[in-house]
Formats: sequence, structure tokens, C-alpha cells
Amino acid sequence: MPKLISLYLRQVAIGFAISAAFVGMLLYFNVANLWQLVTGSSDGILAVIVMWVLNGIVFAGVQFGIAIMRMKDDGQPGGGKRSALPVTLAEPVPVKIDRRTPQQRQIRR
Repeated sequence: MPKLISLYLRQVAIGFAISAAFVGMLLYFNVANLWQLVTGSSDGILAVIVMWVLNGIVFAGVQFGIAIMRMKDDGQPGGGKRSALPVTLAEPVPVKIDRRTPQQRQIRR
């Protein structure tokens, strides 16, 4: 299996594990009376599963984004080291501007 796909699957698994912990804490601490809503409804299990899946998608995306951002390319100079690149100062160049209107330009032709 390619490295990128295994990295993605690992980060998705971590994201869904974080989502399970998050939903578990929401239920345990009874945020917004969520525990009573889940246990008092016949569709409470479905609501918990949907909440876990949707939060899992978000946390997996964030986890994969962080993993990609932390990857580095060893062939390039590190971030913030501008001394490796030459600095050239731009010289101003005069530009002639024709201030006549388009009608004035057509008359003089």
C-alpha cells in the first residue's frame, strides 16, 4: 500500500477515535441535556451514531491536514531562512503615459 494512503487511513482512524471520545464526553457531561435526549428517545442510538460519524469526518480531515502540514521536504532550505535566496532590489523604470482621451488620439491620427 502506498505511504500516502496508509498515512490517510491512519489519520482517519485517529480522527474517528477522537470523535468517539468527544461524543462520549458530550454524553457523559450531559451537555445541553444530551444524555436525557438520547436515552429518552427511540432514535437515540441513531442520533449518537450520526453525531459520531459527522464529527469523525471533521476530526479526520483536521487530523490529516495537520499530518500533511507537518511533513517536510528535506531537499529545500527550512522555513524562514531567507539568506539562502539572493535578494535583488528592483530599479524603478519610467513609464510614459498618454494622457489624451481616446477621442483626442483618433483626431490627431
